[in-house]
Amino acid sequence: MLRYIGRRLVASALVLLVASALIFVLVRAFGPDPAEARCRYSRSKAACMQEQREFLGLNESLPEQYFRFMGDFLQGDWGNSQRTDRSVAESVGDDLWESSQLAFWGVLVSVGLAVAIGGYSARKPYSKGDSLFTGLAFAGISMPTFWFGLITIHYLTGGLKDMLGTTEPIFYSIPNPVGSGPLEYARELTLPVLVLSVQLVAGWSRYQRSSMLDELHNDYIRTARAKGLSERRVVWKHGLRNSISPLVTVVALDFGGLFGGLIITERVFSRPGMGTLVLDAAISGDTQVLIPWMFVTGAIIILFNLLADVLYGVLDPRVRVA
Repeated sequence: MLRYIGRRLVASALVLLVASALIFVLVRAFGPDPAEARCRYSRSKAACMQEQREFLGLNESLPEQYFRFMGDFLQGDWGNSQRTDRSVAESVGDDLWESSQLAFWGVLVSVGLAVAIGGYSARKPYSKGDSLFTGLAFAGISMPTFWFGLITIHYLTGGLKDMLGTTEPIFYSIPNPVGSGPLEYARELTLPVLVLSVQLVAGWSRYQRSSMLDELHNDYIRTARAKGLSERRVVWKHGLRNSISPLVTVVALDFGGLFGGLIITERVFSRPGMGTLVLDAAISGDTQVLIPWMFVTGAIIILFNLLADVLYGVLDPRVRVA
């Protein structure tokens, strides 16, 4: 296992290196000119652009720019945003923390619901309950995130407040408008976590149902039933343990992608995060933010790919790691 992890680490590092080079070259060659973005409102634009190109090293060749950028990047010097003049490292760090909170709670809730729903559907396939969950899963997958977010804001903030006759909403549709504390934190995150969880649960519960259905028809399950074990113990101890490996793999892969893929949810609920950061940077042509953002997001996705491979081998001893 250790040799396998070591080989995967080396392969992941090579993939990250190649990806970083491609990202840098493509953004520098075909993206907006950082010097022009900085001098957009300058009275002497030509002189300003020449000065900025010298300052940013844009007159050097692309390989020279890449190696200089990577040297600064690895030392923690990611430059300043062209749009806000704030340190890019601080912006990415703060927004990564915001996105990680939303992703963590969304995944935690979604995994619990997906395992419960998938297990129930596998125990009673093609029953009324299974048909109901299947229909809800298809609805959840098909539902546009922005539309469902707006619906929850309408009915679970203003609508619920009017129905209960309270002076302020039970759940917040914007980040922490009143104060701090565990209760305010929960009220702030409930709606975005709900919106994020709907599509995750819809897809993951189908994975779990399919995987557990396969396991419940294996010989060891029939043997456990023949020994007189209760159906609950057979399903949730023996069946779940061996059926959860595919779900863990999918969760690990999706969890890595969430750090850069929460754009719609963060926009609907006016939350800071990696999605909001990259959207603002793309609209303004802020390549000083775009390139580090892509590096960090790519590293996170590769890391969770590695984690998925390792967890699959750990959770399912039948998988040979050659």
